[in-house]
Amino acid sequence: MNDALTIPQDAAGYGHLYGISTGPGDPELITLKAARLLSECPVVAYFCKRSGPGRARTSCEAHITDEHEELPLVYPVTNEIPHGSPEYRQQIEDFFEESAEAVAQHLKAGRSVAVLNEGDAFFYGSFMHIYLRLKDRFESTVVPGVGAMMAGGALLPHPLMMRDDQLRVIPGTMDEKALRASIDPERATVIMKVGTNLPLLRRIVTDLGLQERAWYVEKASMPEERVMPLVEAPDGKAPYFSMVLIPGPGVRV
Repeated sequence: MNDALTIPQDAAGYGHLYGISTGPGDPELITLKAARLLSECPVVAYFCKRSGPGRARTSCEAHITDEHEELPLVYPVTNEIPHGSPEYRQQIEDFFEESAEAVAQHLKAGRSVAVLNEGDAFFYGSFMHIYLRLKDRFESTVVPGVGAMMAGGALLPHPLMMRDDQLRVIPGTMDEKALRASIDPERATVIMKVGTNLPLLRRIVTDLGLQERAWYVEKASMPEERVMPLVEAPDGKAPYFSMVLIPGPGVRV
C-alpha cells in the first residue's frame, strides 16, 4: 500500500473515523485539509444511489487513487417511497445501521476510513448517521466544508446577510402551516430540500410580500447551476440540489 496512506492507529489499534466534507460540487471547493486526509486514509466510503457514485465521490475524483479501498454505501431507496412513510424510515434506518457496521469493520481492523459527505458533514449530512452510531466506539474527526447555502449565496446579486441581519435555515419538506410560520420577513432565510414544495414555497413567499427578495438556486457550483428570482422558477418538483434564498432586510447600498 502507498506510504502516504499512513494515518496512525489509536491506542487500541483501531483506525480513525473521518467525516470529510467535500463541498457543494465544485472540485475546487474541497478544503486543503479534506484533500490531505483523504489522500492519507486507506479506505474511502461514500453514499450513492444505485445509478452512480454520487456527487461527493465525483467531487473527490482527483484525490482518490488505486491505492485506496473504496466502500460505496448504496441507498436502498431514494424517491420510490414517500419520505414520511414508516416503510421509508425503516429502510433508511436499517441502511445506516448496516453502513455503520461496514465502516466499523475497517476501523476495528486498524484501517482509518474517510467517509465523504456533500457540502458540510454536520449540516443535513448523511455522515452524521454513521458518526452517531460509531462515536462512542472509535476516535473520530469531522472536517468542515463549504456548505451548499454558501455556494448558493455567492451567486446572488447582493449579500445574503449584512449588518444586524439574522439567518433562519429551514427544510422545505415541512407542511404549509409550518413553512408559513418559519419564514420571517425580518430575517434572512435559506430553505433547503425544496423538492415537491417549490410551487408552495413560491406562493407563500408571494403571500408574505417577499417575492422581490427571494431567489431560486439550483445545483450551485456545479456545471449545471441555475440562479433566478423565485417568481421565475420552473413549475413542478425541484432537483435535490436546489434551495430558496431570501436575503435579509438590512441596508444594501
